[in-house]
Amino acid sequence: MFSNCFPFSAVLGQDRIKRALILNIINPNIGGVLISGEKGTAKSTLVRGFSNIIDSMDVVELPLNITEDRLVGSIDIKKAVNDGQKTFEKGILYKAHNQILYVDEINLLSEHIVNILLEVLSTGINVVEREGISYSHPSKFILVGSMNPEEGLLRPQLLDKFGLYVEAKGETNVENRTEIIRRRLEYEKNPKKFCLKWEKKDIKIKEIIDMGKEIIKRIKVEDEDYGFAVGLAKQGNCLGHRADIILIETAEAIAAFNQRNRIMEDDIKEAASYVLPHRIRELTPLEESETSMDDNRMERNNTENSPREDSDTVQKPLPEEENMNSDTKKEGIKESIEDIVGGKQKININMDFGKKFSNKGSGKRAKVKTDSSKGRYVKYKMPKGKVKDIAFDATLRVAACNQRNRDKKGMAICIKSQDIREKVREKHTGATILFTVDASGSMGAKRRMGAVKGAVLSLLKDAYQKRDNIGVIAFRKDKAEVLLNITRSVDLAEKCLKKLPTGGKTPLAAGLYSAYQVLKADKIKNPDSLQYLIIVSDGKANVPLKSENALEDAFIMGEKIRNEGIKTMVIDTERNYIEYGFAKELAKKMDSEYIKISQISKTDINASIKSLLDINR
Repeated sequence: MFSNCFPFSAVLGQDRIKRALILNIINPNIGGVLISGEKGTAKSTLVRGFSNIIDSMDVVELPLNITEDRLVGSIDIKKAVNDGQKTFEKGILYKAHNQILYVDEINLLSEHIVNILLEVLSTGINVVEREGISYSHPSKFILVGSMNPEEGLLRPQLLDKFGLYVEAKGETNVENRTEIIRRRLEYEKNPKKFCLKWEKKDIKIKEIIDMGKEIIKRIKVEDEDYGFAVGLAKQGNCLGHRADIILIETAEAIAAFNQRNRIMEDDIKEAASYVLPHRIRELTPLEESETSMDDNRMERNNTENSPREDSDTVQKPLPEEENMNSDTKKEGIKESIEDIVGGKQKININMDFGKKFSNKGSGKRAKVKTDSSKGRYVKYKMPKGKVKDIAFDATLRVAACNQRNRDKKGMAICIKSQDIREKVREKHTGATILFTVDASGSMGAKRRMGAVKGAVLSLLKDAYQKRDNIGVIAFRKDKAEVLLNITRSVDLAEKCLKKLPTGGKTPLAAGLYSAYQVLKADKIKNPDSLQYLIIVSDGKANVPLKSENALEDAFIMGEKIRNEGIKTMVIDTERNYIEYGFAKELAKKMDSEYIKISQISKTDINASIKSLLDINR
C-alpha cells in the first residue's frame, strides 16, 4: 500500500485507464493491463492511487534494476550461516501472489527478467532450483505495466500476456490542464488533507467494485455472445484464441460494473476497444489468398446446394451488389473493426503504434554483455580465469550452504575459491554511426552531400529511441573536416549541416584518418557502443596522406580501421562511362559491406544503413 499517494479519483481524465484497472479487479481472469503513453500523463500515479481503493489486494512494485534472486527468491544467508539451515527467502513473485504486480517502464526490463515473468505468467507457479534449494510456490497475479513507447517497445510474447491495452494521453483542454495544476499543487502543500477531501469518491468507487465482484458470479453468457466475440477477433486477424476468451471475460466485467447479470452486444464492443488494439494484425499475402480461396469454395458450395428456382422468380442483384468485389468486402470488415477499437489507433502484433510510431522500427535497443562494472547486474556465473566483478550475494549464498562442514577459524563465514561467483552484466547500448563523405569537386558532390544530410536528419529522429549517435566528416581539397560531432541532437545537426562545402581534390586517406580518430575517441567515452563507419565516395583518391600514392594511403588507413573491429560500409557513387572500381577495391581491403548506388538519395542511403544495422545488431 502507498500511504498518502495521490488519490485515484482526483486524477482528472484518463477514464479508460481507470476503467481498465477496475475491470481487472472485478474479474482477475482478464489478465492485467498495459498502459502506454508519453511521460507525465499520470500512468504511475493512477496505479499507486488505485492501491488505496482495493482492500483485498496490494500493489507490489517490481523495480527495473531487480536481480533474479530478488525476483524469484533464494537461500536465507543469515539462517544458513548461523544455523546451518537451507531456508528459502521469499522473493517478489511470492509477495505478488493474488496481488497486483506493477512494473513501471516495463519495456526497459532486462530480457532475463522478462523470460522469468513469461514462465510464471504461463504456469502460475514459481519454481526455484539454485544453491542447493528446490522450492516452488503459486504465483498468480494481475500484471499491470506502464511504458513510454519512445523508450522502446515490448516483446510480442509479453505484449500478448496483457489482457487489456490503453493509451494515456495528455489533456489539451486549457481548463482541464489548469485544474490538473491546481489539484497537484494542493496535494503537494498538504497531502493528508487533500486525500481526505477525495476519500468519499474513492470509497464510492470501491463500493462499485465490491458490487461488481458479486454480480459477476451470476453473469449469463449466451451462445450468440460467444459467436459475436469470435467474429470480432476473427475480423481483427488475431492469432490464437486468447483474444476470444478475454473478450468474453472483459464483457462480463463490464456488465457487472454496470450492475447487469447478462452481457449485451455493446459490452463486447466496449471490451474489444481494450482487448484487440494490441492484437490486431494485417493478413499476409499467403493468408489473404487462402481466405479468398475459402470464400470462393464456400460460395460454390452454397450455389451447388441451393434449390433451383424458376428464372422468372429469382430476384436480380442490384448493380452495386453485382460490382462489389472481395476487396471491397474486406475493406468493410476492416472499417467495422476499426470503428470498435478506435479508428486509426489500432496496433498490430508487432507493436506498430499507428501512424505516430510506424516508422520507428521495433524500438528495441541493442543489448550487449559487458565486462565493465557499469552495466545492470542480471545474473551470475562460474568464473573463467581471473575474477573481475565478484557477485558477493551469490558467493555468500553458495558458501553459506557449506558452513557446517568447514573450519571457520573464528570467522563469521568461510569462503573458498569454489564458492566464488562472477556478475553477468547487461547494458543497453546504441550505435555510433559516422558518415565520411566525399565533398570533392567530382561530379555529383553536391548531390552526395545533400543526400547524406537528409539521411543524417532522418536517422537522428530515431536516435533517442535507439540510443544512436550520428556524426559527419567531409573531405575535400587537402584535408578532412568534422562537420558534425558525434550527437543525437536534430537541432545541432540542422545547424551544423546548414552549409555543406563542396569542391576541390579528393583526400580520401585524410577522411579515413579523421574518421579513425573520431571513432577511437568515441570508443573511450562509450566502450560498449557499436561503431559503424559509412563511406560515401567514388574512391578516386588524388591527395596522399604520408606517401606519394594517394590510393595506397587510403587502403592502408582502411585496413587500420578494419583491424579495430569497426563495422563499415562503402557506398560507391562512381557514375563514369569507364568505371575504375576504386571504391569497390577499398571495400575489399576493409572487409566492408559494399553498395553501388547510381541514383544517390536519402532513401537509398537510409535503406543501405538500416540493412547494415539489422545484420550486425
